[in-house]
Formats: sequence, structure tokens, C-alpha cells
Amino acid sequence: MNKLLSLTNRLPAVAMLFSLALAPLLGGCSGRSSNGNITIAGIIYLLLAVLAVVSLIKQDWSIGKKIIWGLVIWFFPFLGSIIYFLFSGRK
Repeated sequence: MNKLLSLTNRLPAVAMLFSLALAPLLGGCSGRSSNGNITIAGIIYLLLAVLAVVSLIKQDWSIGKKIIWGLVIWFFPFLGSIIYFLFSGRK
């Protein structure tokens, strides 16, 4: 229970519910429509990924830890950014 309270202190409850509600919808989404235009899901992913990478670069962690978190963000497209913001223990 303490871990759940800790998570909700890091990320506002509304943002957490929003991300959990959208996760199944965005899992199979390529971020582009059939005519090549970027979709709203693609814009949301791009913003989350950029914010996560900028936050990652600003951390005073070792290179190894930064590389591991960078790989999480890269290989788990939408959820990787959310996982980073929830569990990274950033300052």
C-alpha cells in the first residue's frame, strides 16, 4: 500500500488514470494514419518520449543507469515513458 501511495505522489492521479485508460488503445498504434499524417496518439507518444529523454539526460546518474532507462524508453514505445516517470526515482 505504501508503494501505491508513493506512486500517486510522483504522478497526479488524473494523468495516471488517463495513461492507463489509453495504454490498450495505443499499444498497436503506429502513430501514423493510412495517408502518412501523424495521429493524436503519435503526438502524445512523441511528447512523452521527448520529455522522458530530456529528463533522463538531466539526471546525475551513471552512464549505465542512463543507458538502461534509455533502452526502456526506446523498446517500450508508449509505456516505456510512463514506466520511466513512475519508477525511475528521479529528483
